[in-house]
Amino acid sequence: MARYLLGVDFQGGVVDTPMEEWTPEEVQAHLDYYGALNDELVASGELVESTILTGPDLAKIVTSDGTAPVVTDGPFAEFKEWLAGYLIVEVDSEERALEIAAKVSAVPGPGGVPTQQPIHVRRVMDDAPSDSEEMSAFLETAGGVR
Repeated sequence: MARYLLGVDFQGGVVDTPMEEWTPEEVQAHLDYYGALNDELVASGELVESTILTGPDLAKIVTSDGTAPVVTDGPFAEFKEWLAGYLIVEVDSEERALEIAAKVSAVPGPGGVPTQQPIHVRRVMDDAPSDSEEMSAFLETAGGVR
């Protein structure tokens, strides 16, 4: 079994209407869909964790030289790029993780139309790199040499 992180950001998919302009019934249908999907994944034993994050306006950036940390409110990427929440699922295959991501992407928006929101899918590493050789191999799979 492998674990996958399914990242949900603030991109609207095919929906241009901000959620604050949806009807209360549309918002409730959206939330009910997520609730039913979470219940389904709990029942199948595939849901490891599901979390909603606060908005980017409450985020902090921390840097440190090992002594006193510096905490700031930015700089920020565009709002749509910020992580809104995530699920961690434990499944038999990447294909199953992609099936679940497709269900998350189909969450209803205004008028009950699936939002087609992009869902970020990444496998959780079984073991973190523990030496320079393993780190080099990891960096190659992460996009090449820095």
